[in-house]
Amino acid sequence: MAAELETIQLTIEGEEVTFYVLEQTTMGGVDYYLVTDVQEGDGDAMILKDLSEKGAEEAVFEFVEDEQELQAIGEIFSNLLEDTDLV
Repeated sequence: MAAELETIQLTIEGEEVTFYVLEQTTMGGVDYYLVTDVQEGDGDAMILKDLSEKGAEEAVFEFVEDEQELQAIGEIFSNLLEDTDLV
C-alpha cells in the first residue's frame, strides 16, 4: 500500500481543489511544492509557490508561471526525483 501523500487544499474560482504533494524544496527563502491533481496514476504536475506571511493562519499559494523561475525550480525537482519521469 502506498504512503499517504500530503495534500494542499486551494479554492479556485469558488471550488475547493485538492493537490497532492510529490516533493517540496526551498529556494531563496521561498518554499515550492511539486504537486499533482491525482493521488495515483498519471496526472498533471504543477509547481506551487508559498507566499504566506510568517505566522499567518491561512497559507497563500500561487502557481509558478514565470518561465525562468519554472525552469530553475523544475530542475531542482528533477534532481530530487531522479527516478521519476516528469513529462
